Amino acid sequence: MKTILIFGATGTLGAYIALHFHKIGYKVIAVGHRKSDNGFFADYDIPYYSLDIVNFDEFEQLPTDNIDVVAHFAGALPASMEGYNGSLYIDSIIKGTYNVLEFMRINHIPKIIFPQSLFDISYLFGSKTPIPADSVMKAPLDGDHALYVIAKIAAVQMIEHYHVVHGLKRFILRLSRVYTYHPNPYTFTDGKRVMISDRLLMQKAEKGEPIEIWGDPNRLLETCCMEDFLQIVEKCAESSLDGGLYNIGSGGSTLDERIHAIVDVFSQPGKHSVITYEPEKRSAMQFVLDINKTKSELGYEPQYSWKDYCKWFKKERELQRFVKLWGNEKDYK
Repeated sequence: MKTILIFGATGTLGAYIALHFHKIGYKVIAVGHRKSDNGFFADYDIPYYSLDIVNFDEFEQLPTDNIDVVAHFAGALPASMEGYNGSLYIDSIIKGTYNVLEFMRINHIPKIIFPQSLFDISYLFGSKTPIPADSVMKAPLDGDHALYVIAKIAAVQMIEHYHVVHGLKRFILRLSRVYTYHPNPYTFTDGKRVMISDRLLMQKAEKGEPIEIWGDPNRLLETCCMEDFLQIVEKCAESSLDGGLYNIGSGGSTLDERIHAIVDVFSQPGKHSVITYEPEKRSAMQFVLDINKTKSELGYEPQYSWKDYCKWFKKERELQRFVKLWGNEKDYK
C-alpha cells in the first residue's frame, strides 16, 4: 500500500484529494491548519494532524516512515482573503513550502505534487491560442494576485532547486480554476466578498430568471472539473517520471456553451431561464491552456465536458459529503 501525505487537507482541493486517494487504496495522512476537522477524516479511518506549516517544530508530530508522495496544497489564497495581508503569502507559501521540502529531504520522501497559480502566465491571456505548459513564468505587478503569484513562483523555484540538488521528483500543476462543489458560493476579489459567477448563474436558472450573455458569446474559457483534476493528481502520484510543470485544463468551452448548459441542467421543468445577448457589454477575458504535455507525459484524457460538470455539481450538492468539514450553504449566507 502506498502512502500520501496531504498538506492543506481541509481545503477544497485537499479534501477531495484525500477522499479520492483513500478510495483508490492509498494510506492517506491528512494535515491541515484547522485545530479540528470535526471528526470528518476519522469517518474514513484517515488520521488528521493539525499544524502550522510556517512553524517547522510542529512537523515533529507527523509520521515519517514509508511516505511515497506529498501533495502540498496548503497556503493563503486571494480567493479566501478578506482585505489584504501580503505577509500571509510570504509566510505560508514561501516559508511554508521550504519547511515542507526540508521535512521531505530529512525523511527521504521522493515526490511532491504542488499547485502553481494560473496567473503566472496572465500576460498571455486574451486569445484562443493554447498557452504552452513551459511558458515563462511572469508575475503581474499589480492587482490582488501580484504578491500571491510572486510567492508561488518563488516556491516553484525552490522545488526545482530540491529537484536538481536532492533528486526530488516534482509535479507542478498550473491550475486553471478547478470547478467543484463547496457549500460556500462566495469568493474574494480585491479583498471584497462577491458571489462566484457560475453559482450566481445557477441560482438564476433554478429560479427561472432571465440570464444575459455579455459581449462575445464565443469567448473561450478554460474548464477543469474536479474529477478530471483528481485524474491528473492520481497520474502524478503513480508516474515514474521526474515530473515537470503541467497545465490543468480540458481545452475550454465557450461562454455560450456554459450558459446554455447551466440553464439546461438547473432550470425547473417548464421554467427555463430566457437567455438574451448583450454584445455591447464587456466581454469576458478568454484563455485556454495547452494540455498536450499533460496528455503525453501523464496519460491524461479529459472526461468531463462543461455540461457533464454541471450534472456532477448538482449530484455532489445533493450528497453533501463534506458537511462535517465545511458545513452547509446556510452557514455562508
